[in-house]
Amino acid sequence: MKNDPGFYDYWPYENRPKIRWPGGKKMAFWVAPNIEFYELNPPANPSRKAWPQPYPATQGYSIRDYGNRVGHQRQMDLLDKYGIRGSISLSTALCDHHPEIIQMCKERNWEFFSHGIYNTRYTYGMSEQQERDMIKDSMETIYQHTGQKCAGYLAPALSHSELTLDLFAEVGTELFGNEGGIYTCDLFHDDQPTPIHTRSNKPFVSIPYSLEMNDTIAFVVNKIEPRRYGNMLKKNFDRLYAEADESGTIMCIPTHNYQVSCPHRMKAFEEALDYITSHDDVWVATGKEIADHYLEHYYEQAKTDIAQKNAALGPAATHKGAK
Repeated sequence: MKNDPGFYDYWPYENRPKIRWPGGKKMAFWVAPNIEFYELNPPANPSRKAWPQPYPATQGYSIRDYGNRVGHQRQMDLLDKYGIRGSISLSTALCDHHPEIIQMCKERNWEFFSHGIYNTRYTYGMSEQQERDMIKDSMETIYQHTGQKCAGYLAPALSHSELTLDLFAEVGTELFGNEGGIYTCDLFHDDQPTPIHTRSNKPFVSIPYSLEMNDTIAFVVNKIEPRRYGNMLKKNFDRLYAEADESGTIMCIPTHNYQVSCPHRMKAFEEALDYITSHDDVWVATGKEIADHYLEHYYEQAKTDIAQKNAALGPAATHKGAK
Protein backbone atom coordinates (compact mmCIF):
# COMPACT_ATOMS: atom_id res chain seq x y z
CA MET A 1 0.00 0.00 0.00
CA LYS A 2 1.33 3.43 -1.00
CA ASN A 3 1.79 6.36 1.37
CA ASP A 4 0.68 8.68 -1.43
CA PRO A 5 -1.49 7.77 -4.42
CA GLY A 6 1.03 9.32 -6.79
CA PHE A 7 -1.54 10.49 -9.30
CA TYR A 8 -0.16 14.00 -9.68
CA ASP A 9 2.78 16.24 -8.74
CA TYR A 10 2.74 19.21 -6.44
CA TRP A 11 1.83 22.29 -8.49
CA PRO A 12 1.27 25.62 -6.76
CA TYR A 13 -1.80 27.51 -7.91
CA GLU A 14 0.05 30.82 -8.15
CA ASN A 15 1.62 31.85 -11.47
CA ARG A 16 0.42 28.94 -13.56
CA PRO A 17 0.10 29.38 -17.34
CA LYS A 18 -3.15 31.15 -18.13
CA ILE A 19 -5.94 29.07 -19.65
CA ARG A 20 -8.44 30.47 -22.11
CA TRP A 21 -11.44 28.45 -23.22
CA PRO A 22 -13.01 28.42 -26.72
CA GLY A 23 -14.15 31.80 -27.96
CA GLY A 24 -11.80 33.50 -25.51
CA LYS A 25 -14.01 32.61 -22.56
CA LYS A 26 -12.24 32.98 -19.25
CA MET A 27 -14.08 30.30 -17.27
CA ALA A 28 -15.67 26.91 -18.00
CA PHE A 29 -18.87 25.65 -16.40
CA TRP A 30 -20.42 22.18 -16.53
CA VAL A 31 -23.21 20.28 -14.83
CA ALA A 32 -22.76 16.58 -14.09
CA PRO A 33 -26.08 14.84 -13.38
CA ASN A 34 -25.48 11.51 -11.66
CA ILE A 35 -28.07 9.20 -13.18
CA GLU A 36 -27.78 6.02 -11.18
CA PHE A 37 -29.37 2.67 -10.56
CA TYR A 38 -29.44 1.12 -7.09
CA GLU A 39 -30.28 -2.51 -6.36
CA LEU A 40 -32.58 -3.29 -3.47
CA ASN A 41 -30.59 -6.39 -2.55
CA PRO A 42 -27.13 -6.22 -4.17
CA PRO A 43 -24.30 -8.70 -3.61
CA ALA A 44 -22.68 -8.05 -0.24
CA ASN A 45 -19.34 -6.22 -0.12
CA PRO A 46 -17.38 -6.72 3.12
CA SER A 47 -15.93 -3.19 2.92
CA ARG A 48 -19.20 -1.30 2.65
CA LYS A 49 -22.91 -1.87 3.03
CA ALA A 50 -25.13 -0.75 0.18
CA TRP A 51 -27.83 0.55 2.53
CA PRO A 52 -27.67 1.93 6.08
CA GLN A 53 -31.06 0.35 6.87
CA PRO A 54 -31.78 -3.35 7.34
CA TYR A 55 -33.20 -5.17 4.33
CA PRO A 56 -35.50 -4.24 2.69
CA ALA A 57 -34.30 -0.63 2.48
CA THR A 58 -37.46 0.49 0.74
CA GLN A 59 -37.12 4.16 1.69
CA GLY A 60 -33.64 4.53 0.18
CA TYR A 61 -34.54 2.48 -2.87
CA SER A 62 -37.80 4.28 -3.58
CA ILE A 63 -36.45 7.84 -3.33
CA ARG A 64 -33.84 6.89 -5.90
CA ASP A 65 -36.58 5.42 -8.04
CA TYR A 66 -38.37 8.78 -7.66
CA GLY A 67 -35.31 10.38 -9.19
CA ASN A 68 -35.50 8.26 -12.33
CA ARG A 69 -39.32 8.46 -12.59
CA VAL A 70 -39.86 12.14 -11.77
CA GLY A 71 -36.70 14.03 -10.88
CA HIS A 72 -34.83 13.38 -14.11
CA GLN A 73 -37.50 14.99 -16.29
CA ARG A 74 -37.71 17.96 -13.95
CA GLN A 75 -33.95 18.54 -14.01
CA MET A 76 -33.69 17.96 -17.77
CA ASP A 77 -36.36 20.59 -18.44
CA LEU A 78 -34.46 23.08 -16.28
CA LEU A 79 -31.12 22.45 -17.99
CA ASP A 80 -32.85 22.79 -21.37
CA LYS A 81 -34.15 26.19 -20.29
CA TYR A 82 -30.62 27.48 -19.70
CA GLY A 83 -28.97 25.81 -22.68
CA ILE A 84 -26.95 23.40 -20.54
CA ARG A 85 -26.08 19.97 -21.92
CA GLY A 86 -25.58 17.56 -19.07
CA SER A 87 -22.52 15.35 -18.68
CA ILE A 88 -24.04 12.21 -17.23
CA SER A 89 -22.23 10.21 -14.62
CA LEU A 90 -24.03 7.04 -15.65
CA SER A 91 -24.69 3.78 -13.84
CA THR A 92 -24.68 1.85 -17.08
CA ALA A 93 -27.27 -0.67 -15.85
CA LEU A 94 -29.69 2.19 -16.48
CA CYS A 95 -29.34 1.45 -20.21
CA ASP A 96 -31.29 -1.76 -19.58
CA HIS A 97 -33.52 -0.62 -16.73
CA HIS A 98 -34.54 2.80 -18.10
CA PRO A 99 -33.66 3.08 -21.80
CA GLU A 100 -36.18 5.90 -22.15
CA ILE A 101 -33.92 8.13 -20.02
CA ILE A 102 -30.95 7.29 -22.25
CA GLN A 103 -33.00 8.19 -25.31
CA MET A 104 -34.04 11.58 -23.91
CA CYS A 105 -30.43 12.42 -23.14
CA LYS A 106 -29.26 11.27 -26.58
CA GLU A 107 -31.82 13.55 -28.22
CA ARG A 108 -30.23 16.50 -26.41
CA ASN A 109 -26.65 15.46 -27.23
CA TRP A 110 -25.73 15.08 -23.59
CA GLU A 111 -22.44 13.41 -22.74
CA PHE A 112 -22.37 9.96 -21.14
CA PHE A 113 -19.41 8.95 -18.98
CA SER A 114 -18.95 5.90 -16.80
CA HIS A 115 -20.03 5.69 -13.17
CA GLY A 116 -19.68 1.91 -13.13
CA ILE A 117 -22.56 -0.50 -13.68
CA TYR A 118 -24.60 -0.28 -10.46
CA ASN A 119 -24.08 2.29 -7.73
CA THR A 120 -24.48 -0.53 -5.20
CA ARG A 121 -21.48 -2.53 -6.46
CA TYR A 122 -18.16 -1.21 -5.27
CA THR A 123 -14.57 -1.44 -6.43
CA TYR A 124 -13.42 -2.42 -2.94
CA GLY A 125 -12.01 -5.94 -2.88
CA MET A 126 -11.93 -6.44 -6.64
CA SER A 127 -8.91 -8.01 -8.28
CA GLU A 128 -7.23 -6.05 -11.04
CA GLN A 129 -8.91 -8.24 -13.66
CA GLN A 130 -12.33 -7.88 -12.06
CA GLU A 131 -12.04 -4.09 -11.99
CA ARG A 132 -10.78 -4.03 -15.57
CA ASP A 133 -13.74 -6.15 -16.66
CA MET A 134 -16.20 -3.89 -14.84
CA ILE A 135 -14.74 -0.76 -16.42
CA LYS A 136 -14.71 -2.37 -19.87
CA ASP A 137 -18.30 -3.54 -19.51
CA SER A 138 -19.46 -0.04 -18.58
CA MET A 139 -17.61 1.62 -21.47
CA GLU A 140 -18.84 -0.93 -24.01
CA THR A 141 -22.41 -0.51 -22.75
CA ILE A 142 -22.28 3.26 -23.21
CA TYR A 143 -21.00 2.81 -26.76
CA GLN A 144 -23.61 0.19 -27.63
CA HIS A 145 -26.52 2.30 -26.40
CA THR A 146 -25.35 5.81 -27.31
CA GLY A 147 -22.59 5.55 -29.93
CA GLN A 148 -20.33 7.63 -27.67
CA LYS A 149 -16.74 6.65 -26.99
CA CYS A 150 -16.62 7.00 -23.22
CA ALA A 151 -14.09 9.65 -22.23
CA GLY A 152 -14.62 10.13 -18.50
CA TYR A 153 -14.88 8.13 -15.28
CA LEU A 154 -16.31 8.55 -11.80
CA ALA A 155 -15.94 5.37 -9.78
CA PRO A 156 -19.21 3.77 -8.59
CA ALA A 157 -20.16 5.39 -5.27
CA LEU A 158 -16.66 6.94 -5.34
CA SER A 159 -15.10 3.54 -4.60
CA HIS A 160 -11.58 3.25 -5.97
CA SER A 161 -8.54 1.04 -6.01
CA GLU A 162 -4.92 2.09 -6.49
CA LEU A 163 -5.25 1.01 -10.14
CA THR A 164 -8.59 2.56 -11.08
CA LEU A 165 -7.20 5.42 -13.17
CA ASP A 166 -4.56 3.23 -14.83
CA LEU A 167 -7.20 0.70 -15.81
CA PHE A 168 -9.65 3.26 -17.14
CA ALA A 169 -6.97 4.90 -19.31
CA GLU A 170 -5.83 1.50 -20.63
CA VAL A 171 -9.30 0.15 -21.36
CA GLY A 172 -10.20 3.41 -23.08
CA THR A 173 -7.22 3.06 -25.40
CA GLU A 174 -8.00 -0.61 -26.05
CA LEU A 175 -11.58 0.16 -27.04
CA PHE A 176 -11.42 3.60 -28.63
CA GLY A 177 -7.81 4.67 -29.10
CA ASN A 178 -6.99 8.24 -28.04
CA GLU A 179 -10.69 9.18 -27.84
CA GLY A 180 -11.50 6.86 -24.96
CA GLY A 181 -10.53 7.07 -21.30
CA ILE A 182 -9.02 10.58 -21.15
CA TYR A 183 -10.30 12.14 -17.93
CA THR A 184 -11.31 11.43 -14.35
CA CYS A 185 -13.68 13.15 -11.92
CA ASP A 186 -12.44 11.09 -8.97
CA LEU A 187 -9.87 13.60 -7.68
CA PHE A 188 -10.96 16.74 -5.89
CA HIS A 189 -7.65 18.53 -5.54
CA ASP A 190 -7.84 21.56 -7.87
CA ASP A 191 -9.92 24.23 -9.60
CA GLN A 192 -8.14 23.68 -12.92
CA PRO A 193 -7.44 20.58 -14.99
CA THR A 194 -4.38 18.64 -13.88
CA PRO A 195 -2.14 16.21 -15.79
CA ILE A 196 -2.40 12.76 -14.20
CA HIS A 197 0.24 10.02 -14.06
CA THR A 198 -0.81 6.69 -15.52
CA ARG A 199 1.37 3.62 -15.93
CA SER A 200 0.71 3.63 -19.69
CA ASN A 201 1.91 7.27 -19.92
CA LYS A 202 -1.22 8.12 -21.85
CA PRO A 203 -2.15 11.82 -21.82
CA PHE A 204 -4.78 11.85 -19.10
CA VAL A 205 -6.32 14.67 -17.09
CA SER A 206 -8.34 15.31 -13.96
CA ILE A 207 -11.06 17.92 -14.36
CA PRO A 208 -12.72 19.61 -11.40
CA TYR A 209 -15.79 17.86 -10.01
CA SER A 210 -16.68 19.53 -6.73
CA LEU A 211 -17.77 17.51 -3.73
CA GLU A 212 -18.59 20.73 -1.89
CA MET A 213 -21.06 21.75 -4.61
CA ASN A 214 -22.45 18.20 -4.90
CA ASP A 215 -26.12 18.26 -3.93
CA THR A 216 -25.92 15.00 -1.95
CA ILE A 217 -23.02 16.30 0.14
CA ALA A 218 -24.82 19.60 0.67
CA PHE A 219 -28.26 18.26 1.55
CA VAL A 220 -27.53 14.90 3.18
CA VAL A 221 -24.06 15.22 4.70
CA ASN A 222 -23.84 18.92 5.55
CA LYS A 223 -27.61 19.35 6.18
CA ILE A 224 -27.79 22.57 4.18
CA GLU A 225 -31.19 24.01 3.34
CA PRO A 226 -32.01 24.77 -0.33
CA ARG A 227 -31.78 28.55 -0.13
CA ARG A 228 -28.32 28.35 1.41
CA TYR A 229 -27.24 25.79 -1.20
CA GLY A 230 -28.29 28.13 -4.01
CA ASN A 231 -26.33 30.93 -2.37
CA MET A 232 -23.30 28.64 -2.02
CA LEU A 233 -23.39 27.89 -5.75
CA LYS A 234 -23.39 31.60 -6.57
CA LYS A 235 -20.63 32.44 -4.09
CA ASN A 236 -18.51 29.56 -5.41
CA PHE A 237 -19.01 30.86 -8.94
CA ASP A 238 -18.15 34.44 -7.93
CA ARG A 239 -14.76 33.43 -6.50
CA LEU A 240 -13.82 31.23 -9.45
CA TYR A 241 -15.02 33.87 -11.89
CA ALA A 242 -12.86 36.56 -10.25
CA GLU A 243 -9.78 34.31 -10.33
CA ALA A 244 -10.47 33.29 -13.93
CA ASP A 245 -9.10 36.63 -15.18
CA GLU A 246 -5.63 35.36 -14.33
CA SER A 247 -5.98 31.60 -14.49
CA GLY A 248 -8.93 30.07 -16.34
CA THR A 249 -10.99 28.15 -13.81
CA ILE A 250 -13.71 25.49 -13.96
CA MET A 251 -16.90 25.17 -11.96
CA CYS A 252 -18.85 21.93 -11.82
CA ILE A 253 -22.22 21.29 -10.20
CA PRO A 254 -22.67 17.52 -9.61
CA THR A 255 -26.35 16.70 -9.13
CA HIS A 256 -28.60 13.74 -8.40
CA ASN A 257 -32.11 13.55 -9.76
CA TYR A 258 -33.45 12.40 -6.38
CA GLN A 259 -31.83 15.32 -4.54
CA VAL A 260 -31.83 18.69 -6.31
CA SER A 261 -34.96 17.77 -8.30
CA CYS A 262 -37.21 17.51 -5.26
CA PRO A 263 -39.83 20.25 -5.61
CA HIS A 264 -38.72 22.34 -2.65
CA ARG A 265 -35.10 22.48 -3.88
CA MET A 266 -35.57 23.39 -7.53
CA LYS A 267 -36.09 27.15 -7.21
CA ALA A 268 -32.74 27.77 -5.53
CA PHE A 269 -30.98 25.61 -8.11
CA GLU A 270 -32.69 27.48 -10.95
CA GLU A 271 -31.70 30.85 -9.53
CA ALA A 272 -28.06 29.73 -9.41
CA LEU A 273 -28.15 28.48 -13.02
CA ASP A 274 -29.78 31.71 -14.16
CA TYR A 275 -27.06 33.71 -12.43
CA ILE A 276 -24.13 31.67 -13.75
CA THR A 277 -25.31 31.46 -17.36
CA SER A 278 -25.99 35.22 -17.46
CA HIS A 279 -22.22 35.78 -17.77
CA ASP A 280 -21.25 35.93 -21.44
CA ASP A 281 -17.59 35.10 -20.87
CA VAL A 282 -18.32 31.68 -19.31
CA TRP A 283 -18.07 28.61 -21.56
CA VAL A 284 -20.98 26.26 -20.82
CA ALA A 285 -19.55 22.90 -21.83
CA THR A 286 -19.47 19.16 -21.19
CA GLY A 287 -16.77 17.29 -19.32
CA LYS A 288 -15.39 15.79 -22.52
CA GLU A 289 -15.28 19.17 -24.26
CA ILE A 290 -13.29 20.60 -21.36
CA ALA A 291 -10.89 17.65 -21.30
CA ASP A 292 -10.42 17.69 -25.09
CA HIS A 293 -9.67 21.42 -25.17
CA TYR A 294 -7.21 21.19 -22.31
CA LEU A 295 -5.40 18.15 -23.68
CA GLU A 296 -5.01 19.78 -27.08
CA HIS A 297 -3.96 23.27 -25.98
CA TYR A 298 -2.57 23.21 -22.42
CA TYR A 299 -1.59 19.71 -21.33
CA GLU A 300 2.04 19.80 -22.51
CA GLN A 301 2.46 23.37 -21.32
CA ALA A 302 1.21 22.35 -17.89
CA LYS A 303 3.61 19.37 -17.71
CA THR A 304 6.52 21.65 -18.58
CA ASP A 305 5.50 24.20 -15.95
CA ILE A 306 5.12 21.47 -13.31
CA ALA A 307 8.57 20.08 -14.09
CA GLN A 308 10.21 23.51 -13.97
CA LYS A 309 8.61 24.50 -10.69
CA ASN A 310 9.40 21.19 -9.03
CA ALA A 311 12.99 21.38 -10.24
CA ALA A 312 13.27 24.82 -8.62
CA LEU A 313 11.69 23.63 -5.38
CA GLY A 314 13.83 20.50 -5.15
CA PRO A 315 13.08 16.80 -4.47
CA ALA A 316 10.89 17.50 -1.44
CA ALA A 317 8.25 19.11 -3.66
CA THR A 318 7.37 15.98 -5.59
CA HIS A 319 5.17 13.21 -4.19
CA LYS A 320 7.17 10.16 -3.25
CA GLY A 321 4.37 7.97 -4.50
CA ALA A 322 4.43 9.40 -8.02
CA LYS A 323 4.84 6.86 -10.76
